[in-house]
Amino acid sequence: MTLILTNDDGIDAPGIRALWQAVGGRGIVVAPQQPHSGCSHQVTSDRLIHIQRRSDQEFAIAGTPADCTRIALHHLNFKPKFVLSGINAGGNLGADVYLSGTVAAVREAVLHRVPGIAVSHFIRRGMAIDWQLAARWTAQVLDKLMQQPVEPGAFWNVNLPHLEPGSPDPEVVFCPLCTQPLPAVYQVEGEYLRYVGEYPKRARDPGADVDVCFSGKIAITQLRL
Repeated sequence: MTLILTNDDGIDAPGIRALWQAVGGRGIVVAPQQPHSGCSHQVTSDRLIHIQRRSDQEFAIAGTPADCTRIALHHLNFKPKFVLSGINAGGNLGADVYLSGTVAAVREAVLHRVPGIAVSHFIRRGMAIDWQLAARWTAQVLDKLMQQPVEPGAFWNVNLPHLEPGSPDPEVVFCPLCTQPLPAVYQVEGEYLRYVGEYPKRARDPGADVDVCFSGKIAITQLRL
């Protein structure tokens, strides 16, 4: 099975190494040279895009996550069974999916009729991510999702919780996307505004992905174009 692995944190981020580990090294990495967190579905059409071929299985692209998917499918001409994006350092829950480059890479794949799965890891302030544990959880989730039929135009969005060390493995919950907005809170600094909204204090729909993940469970949501 051919898999394309990408992300928005950059090709050298620990999350994509954990994703590589989760798929047993079976993937071809086509990922941004630099971080593009929060770039949404931006694509590059006004400048040259540099492609650095690091090996037969690793390509660093001077572009966005959506660029990486396009280039993997239509320039490098890979024919993957899935495009996998992540593991993002930070949640992509609810309204985040409209801002996320991680999710956009998979959305771009689905536009080209290739199924995809985005994986992100919620972060609790002051706690480091255990990437080995994230890889193990991701491997279990991918094994489950790759066996499930997905309707054309649909894809999976996965969010891992941030648990205290030594906690039991989290429950996996299929749930809807939260419809609540992110906090729109700003601090005035002269003629400028600084965004000071606190991610963990966001509103949440009961039983939706924000609520599920913040409650310490793996949230899996099916999204559609």
